Amino acid sequence: MLNFCSLYSGSSGNSLFVETQNTKLLIDAGVSSRKIENALQDIDVDPSSLDGILVTHEHTDHVQGLGTFSKKFDLPVFVNQETLDSMSKQKDKIADKNIKIFHVNENFEIGDLKIHPFSIPHDAANPCGFNIFNNNKKISIATDIGHMTNNVLKHLEESLFIMLESNYDPEVLRCSPYPFSLKSRIAGPTGHLSNEMAGKTISYLLKSGLKNAMLGHLSKESNFPELAYRTVLDELIANNYEENSISLNIASRDEHSKLIKL
Repeated sequence: MLNFCSLYSGSSGNSLFVETQNTKLLIDAGVSSRKIENALQDIDVDPSSLDGILVTHEHTDHVQGLGTFSKKFDLPVFVNQETLDSMSKQKDKIADKNIKIFHVNENFEIGDLKIHPFSIPHDAANPCGFNIFNNNKKISIATDIGHMTNNVLKHLEESLFIMLESNYDPEVLRCSPYPFSLKSRIAGPTGHLSNEMAGKTISYLLKSGLKNAMLGHLSKESNFPELAYRTVLDELIANNYEENSISLNIASRDEHSKLIKL
């Protein structure tokens, strides 16, 4: 058993859930502790049964509720040192015994899950994505990616499922109310991933066994779920894949996804 659920995903806050028969993990806690608690209870998961929280990076939309949630349910937080040092407000709320430092590109285990953190290009202290392994199954989490690199692609290969950023459409971003500086950051090399590049990435990964993908971290101001979905499908078709060659879903910013069983 290996299940995935997006609790919240978007520029307003991110939190994901992964479980096996013996292990339950949260990835990021970028909304309030109460909202995370409510979403977990809505999918029949007791927050106190979690085995820990993985942190991708320190931006508020990924750690807003981290300290409070960890403190309330006495949960370990798995984080790299640079990220921890960059979120002092959250660090102060986490009990020392619950701070678990990992090193990017070094495997570690939580219950029956093997975790491999890998570097991603984003404007944070030491941001990372995660490969998560269980019983020869591999899923990957990769959001907040300024541009797709060969190193990131290599880490995503052979995943059965991927949670991949599809943040913006260039034309919608250009016409958005964002100031020029923010538009430049989003589209820059350490910003976010476009719909088109998400589609190209998924097309490439189909060659190595990808069966299921969820598009996440969509911008409210410079994207639309239907546009992200259509753009990715167009890329698949352009690369001679049929629409039904992959199960494709869009993560909502405000409500949890269905539980995906892999």
